[in-house]
Amino acid sequence: MACCLKDELLCSICLSIYQDPVSFGCEHYFCRKCITEHWSRQELHGVRDCPECRRTFTDPLLSPSLKLSNIVERYSAFPLDAILNAQRSSYPCKDHEKVKLFCLTDKSLVCFFCDEPALHEQHQVTTIDEAYEEIQSSAKSLRATIGDAFERLHRFLRERQKSMLEELETDTARKLADIEHKIQRYSQQLRDVKEGIQILQERLNETERHDFLEGIAVTSERIKGKIHETNLTYEDFPTSKYMGPLQYTIWKSLFQDISPVPVALTLDPITAHQRLILSDDCTIVAYGNLHPQPLQDSPRRFDVEVSVLGAEGFMSGVHYWEVMVSEKTQWMIGVAHETVSRKGSIQIQPSRGFYCIVMHDGNQYSACTEPWTRLNVKSKLEKVGVYLDYHKGLLIFYNADDMSWLYTYREKFPAKVFPYFSPGQSHANGKNVQPLRINTVRL
Repeated sequence: MACCLKDELLCSICLSIYQDPVSFGCEHYFCRKCITEHWSRQELHGVRDCPECRRTFTDPLLSPSLKLSNIVERYSAFPLDAILNAQRSSYPCKDHEKVKLFCLTDKSLVCFFCDEPALHEQHQVTTIDEAYEEIQSSAKSLRATIGDAFERLHRFLRERQKSMLEELETDTARKLADIEHKIQRYSQQLRDVKEGIQILQERLNETERHDFLEGIAVTSERIKGKIHETNLTYEDFPTSKYMGPLQYTIWKSLFQDISPVPVALTLDPITAHQRLILSDDCTIVAYGNLHPQPLQDSPRRFDVEVSVLGAEGFMSGVHYWEVMVSEKTQWMIGVAHETVSRKGSIQIQPSRGFYCIVMHDGNQYSACTEPWTRLNVKSKLEKVGVYLDYHKGLLIFYNADDMSWLYTYREKFPAKVFPYFSPGQSHANGKNVQPLRINTVRL
């Protein structure tokens, strides 16, 4: 499968995977550089043709293929082709027959006799067969996870639709019954009015006008009990209940069924460095340029690193929170073991119990691995999402604005972990003075 796909992604001029693929009207694709050089050799003859079908063009316009570029990019990033190539080889190194390993991090074959072991010390290294099986198993598991998540949403929407339609039918039946009852009362009122008119007419016919007027009070008392107040008003049918911002109403109901949702984290003041200033509700932290605050020292307080932990730790379950980082030029976010050192200069790395990502040098992003791993961030982050699945040992960072993936730690956490925050130091020139803010979704 991988080989067939690769054949479709080869430029027929350079016989390599497309680089900046373009077309020009005949449904054949070439690398922009390859077709340009091909045509430059034809300028003396005054024609430009397609190397595939030999169709000639007077003034062809090169059109980039974004879809094909995306396919090439995803193919190049996926290790399946390298794994299949490795499986076809009896061993990865011609000099060492029994070494059959694959580095999932570098997506390459590994020979510990030829390569330096330190290069893969912090990488995921497994056998070629296990790597192939792991990818297949992961893909199967992810398909099931995606299917379950969408089925849950579909089921909720179907149930909500059924409930609203049943509620509409109930309201309709109740309102129609109310109208029917009022019509019956109205009909009875008409009959009573007609009877009262008849009584008055009979009285008028039986007596003179003077006697009638003198006895009108008595006659009125006789028919008073027969004529009642007629009130045909009723509440309008509750159309607004089923109109208005209906999708928003449903979304709010759906939100109650989503798990996890951004948790309402707070910061633990007793862990905060003395130069950190926390808001009254402990959801905002900033670096203070003034003298350190006269806070009581504690074994739990960071005394060198400008850091603070969340007030709540996790030893189970699935959790998600978001942190506003806009306008800052330095920060560090992640989780830390409950037992991490709080005193002195600390190395923020997994072997020390910290699992974080960092913004540094104003516009660079890295995962705090050993050594740091540069992150592919296309635009400045405004809001970072942190997803923790404690039992699966997953800590995943996202760009919370579009939920694009940033980095994943896979660890078996040995103890309770706490959210970790560092706003970094601010500078006299006004840089990095903005705080970190825990983003809480409120409905």
